[in-house]
Amino acid sequence: MAFSNEELGEIDSIISEWCLNKVPVQLKSKIDYDYEIDGQAVSIFEVRPKWQGSLGEKSRYPVARFKYVKTSELWNIYWMRQTGKWQLYEPAEAECSLEDALTVIETDQFGCFFG
Repeated sequence: MAFSNEELGEIDSIISEWCLNKVPVQLKSKIDYDYEIDGQAVSIFEVRPKWQGSLGEKSRYPVARFKYVKTSELWNIYWMRQTGKWQLYEPAEAECSLEDALTVIETDQFGCFFG
């Protein structure tokens, strides 16, 4: 089941602010962050110019995924494995809020999200 319009607005506000403030303005042409909302999941991507490609082409690399469990009202955090599959981030339990989930990926001591 998809998010309501109110929930989408709140998620958009929280994630877009995080993406906007993650990288200093002078570096945004070299690295930036973007997100997608799909069903009950929010995926964050690192966006960079393509190493080999036409000028202006961008690559999007998955960084983190948050899945909302409506019955428990918790967010589960996932990280992208080298195999290209999402895996539950087990050092952290499901978080109560999206802000808490963002804090978890920022303070990750295992390098799962930002290497």
